[in-house]
Amino acid sequence: MASNLISIGITAIITLNIFLAIVLIFLERRDASSTWAWLMVLFFIPVMGFLLYLMLGRQLRKKHLFRWEGRSRIGIDNLIDYQIDAIEDGTFEFRLEDTHAFKDMIYMQLRNNHAVLTQDNALTIYNDGEKKFAALLDDLELAKDHIHIQYYIFRLDGLGSRIYDMLIRKAKQGVKVRLLFDDMGSRSLRKRHFKKLMDLGGEVEAFFPSIMPLVNPRLNYRNHRKIVVIDGRVGYIGGFNVGDEYLGLDRKFGYWRDTHLRIEGSALHPLQTRFILDWNQASNQDIEYSDRYFPAIPLKGSVGLQIVSSGPDSEWEQIKNGYLKLITMAKKYIYIQTPYFIPDASFMDSLRIACLSGIDVRIMIPNKPDHMFVYWATYSYVGNLIKAGARVYIYDNGFLHTKMIVVDDEASTVGTANIDVRSFKLNFEVNAFIYDRETSHQLAELFEQDMLLSTELTWELYEQRTRIIKMKESFSRLLSPIL
Repeated sequence: MASNLISIGITAIITLNIFLAIVLIFLERRDASSTWAWLMVLFFIPVMGFLLYLMLGRQLRKKHLFRWEGRSRIGIDNLIDYQIDAIEDGTFEFRLEDTHAFKDMIYMQLRNNHAVLTQDNALTIYNDGEKKFAALLDDLELAKDHIHIQYYIFRLDGLGSRIYDMLIRKAKQGVKVRLLFDDMGSRSLRKRHFKKLMDLGGEVEAFFPSIMPLVNPRLNYRNHRKIVVIDGRVGYIGGFNVGDEYLGLDRKFGYWRDTHLRIEGSALHPLQTRFILDWNQASNQDIEYSDRYFPAIPLKGSVGLQIVSSGPDSEWEQIKNGYLKLITMAKKYIYIQTPYFIPDASFMDSLRIACLSGIDVRIMIPNKPDHMFVYWATYSYVGNLIKAGARVYIYDNGFLHTKMIVVDDEASTVGTANIDVRSFKLNFEVNAFIYDRETSHQLAELFEQDMLLSTELTWELYEQRTRIIKMKESFSRLLSPIL
């Protein structure tokens, strides 16, 4: 009897694995590397592989995930059509040569991501958590009408409590406060923790919340965006989350090196739109169109930029495509900072070609892992590029979390997207693509300052790694399409 039950169980597992394999190969139309990675998981760890697939492998239904009719009311749809037509017929007014040089890239982001170009922005760069959050708290203090705040991770520790207390104080003053956090990124957080704010009229939502503890059919698709918009006039975008570790107070990671932007200018309109789309997806209380969220913005600066978002709801991998376009347009140098470097074949080929073409390619990664498999896969990929001529730096002054690319002192991008399959395909991400010499030069200088706090990983050093490390690299690289 027992042997019959075991036989039936084994048959059921094999049948399920075959069924899932058929789904993977014939129905879901994944790329080949991802398909083979999941097939390996299913057949080498049958029961656990089946559970992992149910939790992490199923693709997201995209239909009508983000809808907001107010887009037409604020003129974004008309502006997109105008900019596309004007670039096509050569009548678009590029105010600065910096912007005109990247006309093809701007057109691509318009067509594939509806990323309007704004050319009147002023940017402040923050690469230190203390300074970034001090500036954010100062801006929150000045809020008069509304505060929209969205983070992948929001902890109610020392820093989080300071921000929360500020939100409560502003709510008491009549400011409309909305807070959106990711349910998985902030997994210890619940809406009830913000009861005091909600009692004052504030609204709080979790993105893709679990049905019950540990049960979430959309576990693999997380909102990794970090956006703050205050009164429709000041905005923040970048890599910092909210928590004490981002102030360098975590013993494991030490100093936290990240990059964030403070934005003033017309880019606040697309940034506000991105927040509203995410909010309306997560909340039953939609934000309706109102001039209060899209005020007329006086001229603030001359920086051209596009707010580009991507995610599993997208037809194209917009941020990855933007990264690739930047790389292929480089003539002198490419600087990349990322905590996770697990590129697909197209990304690796573009960097390898740049190296072999004599372009100065430099990549900076952390010296310590926060995700072990990701770290060793990263080590494997940078090793391949060192052989092609890239220079790789291991940041030694704490943990490097920056997501930044700078090209030729001419264009750059800062945001939330890492260089890995998760950021390109699975997470909801947002980046600012910047067409401005001064800003790009500042970011390049920060990279070069970080080089002084780093160790260069030469080919000779890389070849000295132990057999154990080589095994870790090989195993992690096999899993890289699904990390």
